[in-house]
Amino acid sequence: MMRSIFLQTATILAILYGVSAQCKTYRNVALRGRATQSTIINSVWYGFYSAAINAIDGNKDPNFYHGSCSHTAWEPSPWWRVDLLKPYRIAFITITNRGDCCSDRLNGAEILVGNSLTNNGNSNARCGLITSIPAGAAHRYYCNGMVGRYVNVVLRGKSKCLQLCEVQVWTTDRH
Repeated sequence: MMRSIFLQTATILAILYGVSAQCKTYRNVALRGRATQSTIINSVWYGFYSAAINAIDGNKDPNFYHGSCSHTAWEPSPWWRVDLLKPYRIAFITITNRGDCCSDRLNGAEILVGNSLTNNGNSNARCGLITSIPAGAAHRYYCNGMVGRYVNVVLRGKSKCLQLCEVQVWTTDRH
């Protein structure tokens, strides 16, 4: 009887240990980063609303007019970048799209990860391609351990604007 209880307890502990050993703790390293973008929309209507840092402020509010989204001017190949201050092994990146209008403007954007600032970081390797994110929604892009200090989002090609309401960069790195 005691042996049976011991085996049951040992089995439960082994299962719990196995589950806890497989659980990973992710942290959003973008919150401590420094953001910049190719331009800031120049309009008296937008004021402070369009700064690059708005996309890493921890606020996922998708309403641009609440002041927590970034917005570039209309230009060829607009880009946004966060400097994570040191390289991280990136598990995934979560992008929150604007919800109050214009959600299709993000379609076709590339998510890049790397350590180079060549071409403003827009020559780094691709982690993902945004085909479509519904208005106000967030989507996760898996980078499978790509290592990089810089994360860029770029819309290559004709004249467009780039709007991001939150960019989260998730890693399990402890440092």
